[in-house]
Amino acid sequence: MKRIFDGLKVIDCASFIAAPAAATVLSDFGADVIKIEPPTGDAYRQTFTAAGQPQSDENYCWLLDARNKRSLAVDLASADGKAILGRLVSTADVFITNYPSAVRRKLGFTYADLKARNEKLIYASFSGYGERGAEADKPGFDTTAWWARSGMMDGVRATSANPARSLGGMGDHPSSLALLSGILMALYRRQQTGEGGEVTSSLLANGLWANGLIAQAALCGAHVPPRPSRDAAPNALGNSYRCRDGLWLIIAIHNEDRQWPDLLDCLGAQRLQDDPRFATREKRLANSVALIAELDSVFASQDRAFWRDRLNAKHILFDIIATPADLHNDLQMIENDILVPFADGSGETINSPIWLSGETKVAPKRAPELGEHSDAILREAGFAEDEITRMRAAKSVA
Repeated sequence: MKRIFDGLKVIDCASFIAAPAAATVLSDFGADVIKIEPPTGDAYRQTFTAAGQPQSDENYCWLLDARNKRSLAVDLASADGKAILGRLVSTADVFITNYPSAVRRKLGFTYADLKARNEKLIYASFSGYGERGAEADKPGFDTTAWWARSGMMDGVRATSANPARSLGGMGDHPSSLALLSGILMALYRRQQTGEGGEVTSSLLANGLWANGLIAQAALCGAHVPPRPSRDAAPNALGNSYRCRDGLWLIIAIHNEDRQWPDLLDCLGAQRLQDDPRFATREKRLANSVALIAELDSVFASQDRAFWRDRLNAKHILFDIIATPADLHNDLQMIENDILVPFADGSGETINSPIWLSGETKVAPKRAPELGEHSDAILREAGFAEDEITRMRAAKSVA
């Protein structure tokens, strides 16, 4: 079966997480992605063992972001490593990296370096804080550059609460789609002009874009009020509620004239229909704290599954506040190929969030072992067996 990116050669010379995740999406649509790792392995391979991470026998971080790729373990600081990279780049379509600019200069794979070898190359560069300015070389993770610096970390906390850390990779994976978009635009331009080019994106830019509505309000001089605690939310019909089993859901009713009576009927709380405090939308907003207390009592009387069925039946705009345990058996995700099985049947993974009519994605293959494809990639690049043996003995290839 032919796929849209069959024959597209991509070099993934990146780590942690947005840049290699962009390469993962390309691989889902057929691109041949070579994952370049140091002989000791990409440090991202060890993330799942870090303190505070969920414990599993599976390397879930690597499993997600290195699927479908081929691993070449090579020391890019060695003469052999530079020769290998140069030969691979000469026939590649896309080169993806997030190495610090100082490291790129030292190892000789800046855009200028690689353009000299291949003028049609698309060079995709991802950074924490952008390519220019005093903080251009500052290390950044999504927790810092995307979540904290953008204002989201402060913006979602209640007035009385401490700032909350983001989840692992929470900003990286959406940011990868910005880098992917740039790569696709560059490929389209190359199709029109024959020219390659450099694509850049950063966690900082993506974080501010994600927080764009509130950030634009601030830029327009608006006062952004602190977020109140949920029991003092300004709108009881756009709030979260805890059910009898301790699980939560959130309602988000905008068409109150139509759905307020439906909600009360669904909840068996018709008595509130005649309560003068809640007779109109304006009064419900003015008495939101009292209405939250009333709804808290109602939702606490039944388990979440009960309310989920009732709310769905009345077409009330809501959703569950899912826990990790809820995701595995989410039929909506399964039926829409958001959760998909590995090709070998060994489990499930998360699909990239883009579909194209007439295109069937690659059934996700397990992520490669360190250097699993080194010899095959070197042979394809034209290196003879005695050269490969010598490079292995010199430990420039693993």
